[in-house]
Amino acid sequence: MTDTEDNAADDLPETPSKTKRKQEMHALQDIGEELVGLNKDRLAQLNLPDNLLDAIIEAKRLTRHEARRRQMQYLGKLMRTVDAEPIQAKLDEWNNVTRVQAAKFHSLERWRERLLTEEQALSDLVVEYARADIQQIRTLIRNAQKEAAAGKPPKSSRALFKLLREMILEEKETEPEEG
Repeated sequence: MTDTEDNAADDLPETPSKTKRKQEMHALQDIGEELVGLNKDRLAQLNLPDNLLDAIIEAKRLTRHEARRRQMQYLGKLMRTVDAEPIQAKLDEWNNVTRVQAAKFHSLERWRERLLTEEQALSDLVVEYARADIQQIRTLIRNAQKEAAAGKPPKSSRALFKLLREMILEEKETEPEEG
Protein backbone atom coordinates (compact mmCIF):
# COMPACT_ATOMS: atom_id res chain seq x y z
CA MET A 1 0.00 0.00 0.00
CA THR A 2 1.39 3.42 -0.90
CA ASP A 3 1.30 6.55 1.21
CA THR A 4 -1.55 8.07 -0.81
CA GLU A 5 -3.69 4.94 -0.48
CA ASP A 6 -2.99 4.85 3.25
CA ASN A 7 -4.05 8.50 3.71
CA ALA A 8 -7.20 7.95 1.62
CA ALA A 9 -8.22 5.07 3.91
CA ASP A 10 -7.73 7.32 6.97
CA ASP A 11 -10.00 10.02 5.50
CA LEU A 12 -12.99 7.69 5.21
CA PRO A 13 -15.41 7.98 8.13
CA GLU A 14 -15.70 4.83 10.21
CA THR A 15 -19.05 3.17 9.85
CA PRO A 16 -20.45 1.66 13.01
CA SER A 17 -20.39 -2.10 13.23
CA LYS A 18 -23.53 -4.09 12.52
CA THR A 19 -23.80 -4.89 16.23
CA LYS A 20 -23.58 -1.21 17.15
CA ARG A 21 -26.26 -0.26 14.59
CA LYS A 22 -28.50 -3.03 15.88
CA GLN A 23 -28.07 -1.84 19.49
CA GLU A 24 -28.99 1.70 18.43
CA MET A 25 -32.09 0.43 16.61
CA HIS A 26 -33.17 -1.56 19.68
CA ALA A 27 -32.63 1.50 21.87
CA LEU A 28 -34.88 3.54 19.58
CA GLN A 29 -37.46 0.76 19.65
CA ASP A 30 -37.31 0.80 23.46
CA ILE A 31 -38.01 4.54 23.42
CA GLY A 32 -40.95 3.76 21.15
CA GLU A 33 -42.20 1.24 23.73
CA GLU A 34 -42.06 3.93 26.41
CA LEU A 35 -43.93 6.34 24.16
CA VAL A 36 -46.70 3.78 23.65
CA GLY A 37 -47.08 3.61 27.45
CA LEU A 38 -47.65 7.37 27.78
CA ASN A 39 -51.05 9.03 28.03
CA LYS A 40 -52.30 11.56 25.46
CA ASP A 41 -51.33 14.59 27.54
CA ARG A 42 -47.71 13.51 27.85
CA LEU A 43 -47.53 12.58 24.16
CA ALA A 44 -48.83 16.05 23.26
CA GLN A 45 -46.03 17.64 25.33
CA LEU A 46 -43.40 15.92 23.18
CA ASN A 47 -44.43 17.62 19.89
CA LEU A 48 -43.86 14.44 17.88
CA PRO A 49 -44.20 14.33 14.09
CA ASP A 50 -47.68 13.29 12.94
CA ASN A 51 -46.57 10.00 11.37
CA LEU A 52 -44.82 8.96 14.60
CA LEU A 53 -47.80 9.99 16.73
CA ASP A 54 -50.17 8.04 14.46
CA ALA A 55 -47.94 4.96 14.74
CA ILE A 56 -47.92 5.25 18.54
CA ILE A 57 -51.72 5.54 18.66
CA GLU A 58 -52.00 2.53 16.35
CA ALA A 59 -49.65 0.52 18.58
CA LYS A 60 -51.81 1.35 21.61
CA ARG A 61 -54.83 -0.01 19.73
CA LEU A 62 -53.25 -3.33 18.73
CA THR A 63 -53.69 -6.28 21.06
CA ARG A 64 -52.43 -9.29 19.07
CA HIS A 65 -48.80 -10.08 19.83
CA GLU A 66 -47.48 -10.38 16.29
CA ALA A 67 -49.29 -7.27 15.04
CA ARG A 68 -48.00 -5.28 17.98
CA ARG A 69 -44.45 -6.60 17.47
CA ARG A 70 -44.50 -5.49 13.81
CA GLN A 71 -45.92 -2.10 14.79
CA MET A 72 -43.15 -1.67 17.38
CA GLN A 73 -40.55 -2.44 14.71
CA TYR A 74 -42.19 0.16 12.49
CA LEU A 75 -42.10 2.61 15.39
CA GLY A 76 -38.38 1.93 15.78
CA LYS A 77 -37.90 2.65 12.07
CA LEU A 78 -39.79 5.95 12.40
CA MET A 79 -37.73 6.84 15.49
CA ARG A 80 -34.60 6.78 13.27
CA THR A 81 -35.97 9.78 11.38
CA VAL A 82 -36.36 12.03 14.46
CA ASP A 83 -33.91 13.38 17.00
CA ALA A 84 -34.45 10.96 19.89
CA GLU A 85 -32.28 12.82 22.43
CA PRO A 86 -34.88 15.43 23.49
CA ILE A 87 -37.54 12.70 23.67
CA GLN A 88 -35.29 10.53 25.85
CA ALA A 89 -34.41 13.52 28.04
CA LYS A 90 -38.10 14.27 28.64
CA LEU A 91 -38.86 10.61 29.39
CA ASP A 92 -35.94 10.51 31.86
CA GLU A 93 -37.22 13.68 33.51
CA TRP A 94 -40.71 12.21 33.92
CA ASN A 95 -39.32 8.92 35.23
CA ASN A 96 -37.16 10.72 37.76
CA VAL A 97 -40.13 12.78 38.99
CA THR A 98 -42.06 9.55 39.41
CA ARG A 99 -39.19 7.99 41.40
CA VAL A 100 -38.97 11.06 43.64
CA GLN A 101 -42.72 10.93 44.30
CA ALA A 102 -42.52 7.22 45.06
CA ALA A 103 -39.65 7.81 47.49
CA LYS A 104 -41.67 10.49 49.31
CA PHE A 105 -44.66 8.16 49.48
CA HIS A 106 -42.54 5.32 50.89
CA SER A 107 -41.04 7.67 53.47
CA LEU A 108 -44.52 8.67 54.62
CA GLU A 109 -45.56 5.00 54.75
CA ARG A 110 -42.54 4.19 56.94
CA TRP A 111 -43.39 7.03 59.33
CA ARG A 112 -47.00 5.86 59.62
CA GLU A 113 -45.94 2.26 60.18
CA ARG A 114 -43.41 3.29 62.83
CA LEU A 115 -45.96 5.48 64.60
CA LEU A 116 -48.43 2.60 64.72
CA THR A 117 -45.92 0.02 65.97
CA GLU A 118 -43.12 1.79 67.89
CA GLU A 119 -43.54 3.80 71.08
CA GLN A 120 -40.40 5.89 70.40
CA ALA A 121 -41.56 6.92 66.91
CA LEU A 122 -43.70 9.86 68.06
CA SER A 123 -40.74 11.35 69.94
CA ASP A 124 -38.55 10.87 66.85
CA LEU A 125 -41.17 12.55 64.68
CA VAL A 126 -41.38 15.57 67.00
CA VAL A 127 -37.60 15.92 66.98
CA GLU A 128 -37.48 15.85 63.19
CA TYR A 129 -40.65 17.89 62.57
CA ALA A 130 -41.03 20.51 65.28
CA ARG A 131 -44.46 21.68 64.08
CA ALA A 132 -46.07 18.27 64.60
CA ASP A 133 -49.46 18.36 66.34
CA ILE A 134 -48.65 15.72 68.95
CA GLN A 135 -52.15 15.48 70.40
CA GLN A 136 -53.83 14.97 67.02
CA ILE A 137 -51.22 12.41 65.96
CA ARG A 138 -51.54 10.55 69.28
CA THR A 139 -55.34 10.43 68.87
CA LEU A 140 -55.07 9.11 65.31
CA ILE A 141 -52.53 6.48 66.37
CA ARG A 142 -54.78 5.28 69.19
CA ASN A 143 -57.87 5.19 66.91
CA ALA A 144 -55.97 3.41 64.13
CA GLN A 145 -54.77 0.74 66.57
CA LYS A 146 -58.32 0.24 67.87
CA GLU A 147 -59.69 -0.02 64.32
CA ALA A 148 -57.03 -2.57 63.37
CA ALA A 149 -57.74 -4.66 66.48
CA ALA A 150 -61.49 -4.59 65.75
CA GLY A 151 -60.99 -5.42 62.07
CA LYS A 152 -62.60 -2.16 60.97
CA PRO A 153 -61.62 -0.16 57.87
CA PRO A 154 -58.40 1.85 58.41
CA LYS A 155 -60.05 5.29 58.48
CA SER A 156 -57.74 6.70 61.17
CA SER A 157 -54.67 5.15 59.57
CA ARG A 158 -55.52 6.96 56.33
CA ALA A 159 -56.13 10.18 58.23
CA LEU A 160 -52.74 9.76 59.93
CA PHE A 161 -51.07 9.33 56.53
CA LYS A 162 -52.81 12.45 55.21
CA LEU A 163 -51.77 14.46 58.27
CA LEU A 164 -48.15 13.27 57.93
CA ARG A 165 -48.13 14.17 54.25
CA GLU A 166 -49.41 17.69 54.92
CA MET A 167 -47.09 18.20 57.87
CA ILE A 168 -43.93 16.89 56.19
CA LEU A 169 -44.53 18.64 52.86
CA GLU A 170 -45.31 21.91 54.69
CA GLU A 171 -42.10 21.53 56.70
CA LYS A 172 -40.07 20.95 53.51
CA GLU A 173 -41.57 24.05 51.85
CA THR A 174 -40.76 26.34 54.80
CA GLU A 175 -37.13 25.19 55.16
CA PRO A 176 -34.71 27.96 54.18
CA GLU A 177 -32.80 27.24 51.00
CA GLU A 178 -29.06 26.77 51.31
CA GLY A 179 -27.02 28.80 48.95
